[in-house]
Amino acid sequence: MATSTVMRFTVADYVIFALLLIFSSVIGLFYALSGGRQRTTQEFLLAGRSMTFLPVALSLLASFQSAVAILGVPAEIYTFGTEYWFLGCSYFLGLLIPAHIFVPMFYRLKITSTYEYLELRFNKATRLCGTLTFIFQMVIYMGLVLYTPALALNAVTGFDLWGAVLTMGLVCTLYTALGGLKAVIWTDVFQTLVMFSGQLAVIIIGAKEAGGIGEVWRIAKNNGKISGIDLNPDPFERHTFWTLSFGGVFMMLALYGVNQAQVQRYLSSQTEKQAILSCYVVFPCQQLVLAMGCILGLVMFARYGENGPLQQGYVNASDQMVLYFVMDILQHYPGLPGLFIACLFSGALSTISSAFNSLAAVTMTDLVKPQYPHMTEARATLISKCLALGYGLLCLGMAYIASLMGPVLQAALSIFGIVGGPLLGIFCLGMFFPMANSTGAISGLVAGLIMAFWIGIGGFISKRAPLSFVNATTIQNISTSLTTATMTTVNLTTVAPSNGLTGLKKFYSLSYMWYSGHNAATVVIVGLLVSFLTGPVKGEDVNPSLVFPVLRYLLFFLPERCKEKLSCGVRYHPASNEPSLQHSLVPTKEPNGVINNDVTRGEEKQKFASEPPMEVEIRKEDQAAEILQETSL
Repeated sequence: MATSTVMRFTVADYVIFALLLIFSSVIGLFYALSGGRQRTTQEFLLAGRSMTFLPVALSLLASFQSAVAILGVPAEIYTFGTEYWFLGCSYFLGLLIPAHIFVPMFYRLKITSTYEYLELRFNKATRLCGTLTFIFQMVIYMGLVLYTPALALNAVTGFDLWGAVLTMGLVCTLYTALGGLKAVIWTDVFQTLVMFSGQLAVIIIGAKEAGGIGEVWRIAKNNGKISGIDLNPDPFERHTFWTLSFGGVFMMLALYGVNQAQVQRYLSSQTEKQAILSCYVVFPCQQLVLAMGCILGLVMFARYGENGPLQQGYVNASDQMVLYFVMDILQHYPGLPGLFIACLFSGALSTISSAFNSLAAVTMTDLVKPQYPHMTEARATLISKCLALGYGLLCLGMAYIASLMGPVLQAALSIFGIVGGPLLGIFCLGMFFPMANSTGAISGLVAGLIMAFWIGIGGFISKRAPLSFVNATTIQNISTSLTTATMTTVNLTTVAPSNGLTGLKKFYSLSYMWYSGHNAATVVIVGLLVSFLTGPVKGEDVNPSLVFPVLRYLLFFLPERCKEKLSCGVRYHPASNEPSLQHSLVPTKEPNGVINNDVTRGEEKQKFASEPPMEVEIRKEDQAAEILQETSL
């Protein structure tokens, strides 16, 4: 077997890579010294709610397109063909649902942390459980997403491993802690352009050397790499049309619907319309990014065929194949390898900066402020910046831990992916089921997490056994992790067919694309059962601004009397036939009679008082609710 080939950077490559770091830092310094100068928590954590849809959309895209995905998607296509491309079908519902359900609800509540919703809908304990779960998820992930591309870069180019880790980590920490969310968003915009440029340059030159894009397609087709539509409904098959198109919807909802890192960007928009529009703009951008990753995989196959760098022993894992390919075809183009490396680390920077800022937001809003409600704005802002800085240093520590984990690295990445489903489930439980109570929500979340870890870790361990199908030795070396900034991870050592498996082994072979949907469903089912056993919440006691009337929305053609029955007793706006969310201060009551509505706190009163037109609407709704109550009596 051949030994690993190490290729070297030129001066031009180092210059381009350095320019990426310098420009990112300058953006952070600019927003630290201009405009609002990050003097308030609203400015630091939510960019003063001043962003328009285009930078928000590009920032959403950059957070989604992590460095691991840039390396993983082409390797997936090279190895297994274009079936993964059907994931793009899930983007439609995966963005349409957040745009018309989750985003309007969060935006109208004027919250900073998504987990504030859980307290408004349930209670403080539920909010705390959600917050701690999210922090656990992101802390594990952020060090890995920095270390993984640095390790691949070191293996292929000899680029100093810890030099890359420390430089990227410190630069990211600098502009996030100084410039806040506004700096994060605008650096994401810049880094998105770098990502597009880097991938496009590699595709153009690679296709040219292969004889053109038509020749690339012909070679892929003749070798069976162009996949047809597999309509097999078996959820235990790794990739089918249904698995990717519908299982992927839940993965997208976990990311674009309820994930703090993404929701925080929606909340930074000037208006609700701008926030919704950002979802629509992300859709074609995501399709383009997915297509570029898939085409890059086909170009790689056109150059190497079945006997690629991994098979020849030039690299040790499939996540190094893309970098090897880049250095191979671009070695005679000084500066272009540096451009792709800048593209790769732009993905890492955007994902990590999102993690820093979102972690600072939830820690400040959910853990610090409730303990010190009278804290001054200046001190709250300073603590938020210190939190962002602290999480940045923690990221470097996690990168060091990742270097010691060895094969456990893949399990850690899987932990990050499987936590997204239960978090999606607890928000769905609150938004779509008015009868759910806080006891049911916490029980459902715990059950969902247990199920998630059971399937994820059990599947990882069971599939570490030697494989007995074609080219098993080669497949065992493949350890690419396809991660989207959320969210779901696949270890390509888990491609053993599920036929013939029984019992727990069959259970563990559930396709990773169904993890989010399966775990979210567990939360909802357990949550509803516990809620009914402990006493469901009455519809008239539920704040209508915290639940979404799904049945009224789907059966809009029914008479108003029928739609009222479908509302489960929730008092939606009587004058409106649209199932849109309405602001209301109607308190929610738990079965024990305790009023659960923190909107009445002084902090929330100030929040709603800052919107005079909304106050008028609320008073009108309260009067209408009183009239309805008197009428019913």
